[in-house]
Amino acid sequence: MNTRAILHIVALLIVFEGVSMLTAVGFSLYYGGEDLWSLLITVALCFLCGGLFFFFTRGQAELKLRDGFAVVVCSWSALTAFGALPFVLSGAIPAYTDAFFETMSGFSTTGATILVNIEALPHGLLFWRSMTHWIGGMGFVVLSIAILPLLGVGGMQLFKAEVPGPTKDRLSPRITETAKILWGVYLLLSVLETVLLLLGGMSLFDALCHTFGTMATGGFSTKNHSVAHYDSLYIEAIIILFMFIAGTNFSLHYRFLSGKRDSYRLDREFRFYLQFTLITILIVAAIVYATTNVHIGAALRSAAFQVVSIITTTGFVTDDFEHWGHAGQLIMVLLMFIGGCAGSTGGSIKIIRIMVVLKHGVTEISKLLHPNALIPVRLGGRVVSTDVVTRILAFFIIYLIIFVSGSICMALLGLDTITAFSSVAATLGNVGPGLGLVGPTDHYAHVPWAGKWLLTFFMLLGRLEIYTVIVLFAPDFWRK
Repeated sequence: MNTRAILHIVALLIVFEGVSMLTAVGFSLYYGGEDLWSLLITVALCFLCGGLFFFFTRGQAELKLRDGFAVVVCSWSALTAFGALPFVLSGAIPAYTDAFFETMSGFSTTGATILVNIEALPHGLLFWRSMTHWIGGMGFVVLSIAILPLLGVGGMQLFKAEVPGPTKDRLSPRITETAKILWGVYLLLSVLETVLLLLGGMSLFDALCHTFGTMATGGFSTKNHSVAHYDSLYIEAIIILFMFIAGTNFSLHYRFLSGKRDSYRLDREFRFYLQFTLITILIVAAIVYATTNVHIGAALRSAAFQVVSIITTTGFVTDDFEHWGHAGQLIMVLLMFIGGCAGSTGGSIKIIRIMVVLKHGVTEISKLLHPNALIPVRLGGRVVSTDVVTRILAFFIIYLIIFVSGSICMALLGLDTITAFSSVAATLGNVGPGLGLVGPTDHYAHVPWAGKWLLTFFMLLGRLEIYTVIVLFAPDFWRK
């Protein structure tokens, strides 16, 4: 590996983190500045440490694919390590394990929290907490590729390693332009949602924080009761819409904005995503209506918000789905394993992988009836190559192995069965709320410290789509 080049890029990203943290400094000053020094000290450390490493490792070098994997994993770990410091220095989260958990939950857009009283945090820290969502949603490395020509060399390796999904759409022959387009669409939608939430009565601070949580499909709120705090049909409708948009492939948004009005209609994955979401909402609404004492309109409203929130792996809540009976809870857990579209900010397995596995299953049944026939897997009239099918099946198997192994480990640490498996499902899928002691109205503060580090690792695995992280543990990765 080109260690010098890897450290050079990681150092630069740490400096960028310091720059982004300055936005939280502004809100800290506006709201009284009780967390000001913790933020300023961390900014200074980012500039100092990042700047020194950047200076002493300067020099251009070609990045290979394995270097791209190392850069992404190392940068996410380093950014989390520095990003946790304001919480510790201010005393808001005294234990570094908890601060690291909270920060990784932010950057990975998981939304799981150890905070018992969110509203007690100073505004500067709350804004930085939500800002980690927005940065992590599209990716710090992708942002760097977009604005730094020096990452143009080997940029595709970094892009492949960080962008979620089995396929990486290139919207331009130059990967730098693709990164700019993705971040441009992301910024445009973020501005639009912020304005709409302001019209719904939110303050600018709350509108920005909830926009960051929505567009990144993260789920951090500034309120203890999440979006339920506002009890506003308008605000819930806006957030449902933008959660769904954030769970859609951002390439489709760009093509639509570029004048290709049929881009959504022609995309097979998007059609499946839309149809599946609508059908699930109706099923869950029926369950809510049958198991609770609310009228059908309230059941539909609650089901729509929770289903879209979980399937896009956002994690905002307006209702406690643990009160929906066993069927309702089971559906919500299953949704944690699905996720949004490839190329979205959503986590978990992704719709396109689900479709390929289902198609592969149907194809195998056809081959049993017609053993001499050559029946390829097709999606939208296109043949899916055997290599892609094999990779997706391998992803499924590895994902399930990690889920089962992680659930056993969490149970061995003393958690009950429901809490153990749902905490792993919620963190590996970057969802946030689970069931049991980590349910939608609970938190992760009571999880043993070893369990928090394990769940933090699962958050990183989920956000970087497993392969990017586990490839570092392969012996071949370290061989020359």
